[in-house]
Amino acid sequence: MGLHITQELNKKDKQYIDDELYKFNLNHFPVDLRGKYEEINVFLKEENGIVRGGILAEVCWNWLEIHTFMIDEDIRKLGYGTTLLLELEKIALEKDCDFIKVDTLSFQALGFYEKNGYQVFGSINNVGRDYTHYYLKKDLKS
Repeated sequence: MGLHITQELNKKDKQYIDDELYKFNLNHFPVDLRGKYEEINVFLKEENGIVRGGILAEVCWNWLEIHTFMIDEDIRKLGYGTTLLLELEKIALEKDCDFIKVDTLSFQALGFYEKNGYQVFGSINNVGRDYTHYYLKKDLKS
């Protein structure tokens, strides 16, 4: 068998890798959690439909993971981020998630997440040479 390594952007091959790992993981989760995967996106929009912020996330088995969270700079610190986050937490509870996890950099939103009940469970220093990458979690069920 002649195998070789390539580096390429190939959607079909990427999907194959994602699908195979997903199938492998399914064998290790309880039956009631199998197939529990769903994208969840919430947006903050003006009346005319212009997006001013949002959260891109996914439910995966028994948790919700935030991948991207952005609020336009000119409306930050006005409570919109907390409102979006609370809406996402409500959705996570409706989807029977046990916790939410997220990561952020030290110059981004660490204080915001901590203020909203998220706790750091890990970090990596020397990110971009000057920053720290934080990993946070919030338990939704006691």
